[in-house]
Amino acid sequence: MPIAPADYQARYPIDFGDIDPSIRQRPVQLYAADFGKSRGILYMPAKGKPRTVVIMAHPRADFSTHYSVPYWVEAGFAAFGFNTRYLNNDAMMLHENLLLDLAAGIRFLREEEGFEKIVMLGNSGGGSLFAYYDSQARTPKGSRIVAPPGGGPPDLNRFDLPTADGYIALAAHPGQGMVLMSCLDAAVVDESDPLASDSALDMYDERNGFKTPPAESRYAEDFVERYRAAQLARCARIDTIARRHIAEAGTGRAAMRAPDFASSSADNRNYMARRAMAPTFMIVYRTQANLNYLDLSIDPSERAVGSIISPRPDLANYSPFGLGRIVTPDAWLSTWSGLSSYAKMASNLPKVTVPTLVVGANGDQDIFISDVRGEFEASCASDKTLAFIEGADHFMRAGGTKAHLGDPRPRLMKLLTEWTRERFPAA
Repeated sequence: MPIAPADYQARYPIDFGDIDPSIRQRPVQLYAADFGKSRGILYMPAKGKPRTVVIMAHPRADFSTHYSVPYWVEAGFAAFGFNTRYLNNDAMMLHENLLLDLAAGIRFLREEEGFEKIVMLGNSGGGSLFAYYDSQARTPKGSRIVAPPGGGPPDLNRFDLPTADGYIALAAHPGQGMVLMSCLDAAVVDESDPLASDSALDMYDERNGFKTPPAESRYAEDFVERYRAAQLARCARIDTIARRHIAEAGTGRAAMRAPDFASSSADNRNYMARRAMAPTFMIVYRTQANLNYLDLSIDPSERAVGSIISPRPDLANYSPFGLGRIVTPDAWLSTWSGLSSYAKMASNLPKVTVPTLVVGANGDQDIFISDVRGEFEASCASDKTLAFIEGADHFMRAGGTKAHLGDPRPRLMKLLTEWTRERFPAA
């Protein structure tokens, strides 16, 4: 069984350590139907050709060396660590374009490599991504999404979206927009000022129940209700800003289509052309503010105080790093808006009817027990399984109140490989 390096907790959290040099590795470059470029690494056992391959992908994270790869190959499966066109770039990410990348990856595995069965491993943000893909792939052409929430291409009815055979949701987001909406700082009163706050809605104000981590905070029920409502209202305000920016860019495109555009002044033509092309980048301040981070009585679990980004979310909330901090209006609506994005488990999982395994990490600080159970309940697969891994954080490292149980990954991968082998032959 693969052994994690001693310093694995300090490494990039989704990487494997060393890998058996006998494992065959093939770099792959693919082009989607719209010519968007993606890439990955196909891993195969030293000998033979597996019948089943597991594809893993994330909207923007590097999954080409995902920690599960050595386990899959040791169990006799092939594994495809796939990276989309938006690797390390969520500022311009359209989930609808991501579906075209997944289509290219699944087509490559089925038609070029000849695998009989394909299992989708949706880890973290990859969970809602694959659910969105499969739901659209199983929707007949003519009834699919015709445009991203902000408008424009792609129209998914114009593309072939080949289907896969199984689906694993591993510590999976209910939707990247849903996760972000739950950690938007409700106290923000001015989207252009990172410090402007409403103290009555500040979860990091001691008068509202805050205690400096690692101490645990406690928030009153009425504060929780007001805070969640204010988070939703803030998301709606940002949606409105995004749609206004998109409309302004649209005026430039409309002007360029006007019959008298060619005869207008050079200054006007240049301005309108530039206005049509130039996106307005939005800065979304303070996105580390989920009440669950500090009040462990909300959705109780094995988790510790803090988030997957920092043990001090009260400070990380003001740092440059965070989810969806700098985005185009289109990317906000397609990916990061909990109100507008179509990449939501609740609406997509009912259409995912292939055998489904939903796995949660009991010590996860961003995906909570209720999220995982909700995903399982939303699934309409006739063959579906729910499981939780004790002593595991979001990245399936030792974490939370049962971290003493040691590295959870061998236990996790025993579950995943056995579930897959029962349904899809490795060789």
